[in-house]
Amino acid sequence: MSDAFSHADLLSLTQWLSPAFPTGAFAYSHGLERAIATQSLRDAATLEDWLTGILLHGAGWQDAVLLSQALTPGADIDALDDLARALAPSAERLKETLDQGAALARTIAGITGRNLLTRPLPVALGEAAQGLDLPKPMVISLYLQGFASNLVTVAVRHVPLGQTEGQTVLAQLAPVLTALAESAAEATLDDLGGAALAADLAAFEHETQDVRIFRT
Repeated sequence: MSDAFSHADLLSLTQWLSPAFPTGAFAYSHGLERAIATQSLRDAATLEDWLTGILLHGAGWQDAVLLSQALTPGADIDALDDLARALAPSAERLKETLDQGAALARTIAGITGRNLLTRPLPVALGEAAQGLDLPKPMVISLYLQGFASNLVTVAVRHVPLGQTEGQTVLAQLAPVLTALAESAAEATLDDLGGAALAADLAAFEHETQDVRIFRT
């Protein structure tokens, strides 16, 4: 990765991926609420295992490749939009990515004056970030860190874990995030695929869970 990049563009990207940016990410648990309810996820160790699986074999890898493709100049954004929707394994997962993508695009459009359409979150970010002078792996790794950070926050509040435990898990995931971003930056659509079955089943089961705090 080159060390030459625009610090102004980096600030824009970190603003877009900040928890303060109004995408509503805090309302989505990506199935973690169900995993916590069944005690599949009950401490820092099981949280780290769960998130590692999602990142390497589930939505983490999938989103990273879609984001990488959307960042490519001349990318067919409409086709990537369709593909991202088709890859969502459940109704809740589709709602999660579309709602956050719509909010991201709407807010960036309001800030920049650009015409950005409602798209799944990684495609929406890729389209918005195409003009940023930043290396692909940097954009992808920061996106993945934001994704993992939101899920860590869910676990801190509802397992519950201590703040230090949660942040330790996030720090220990840094090598995974870095390696994943580097791989996704070089990947093609032929590299899409994965199997995070426990996480996908948790998302399915969450749809009919009696008591729900999160939308997914």
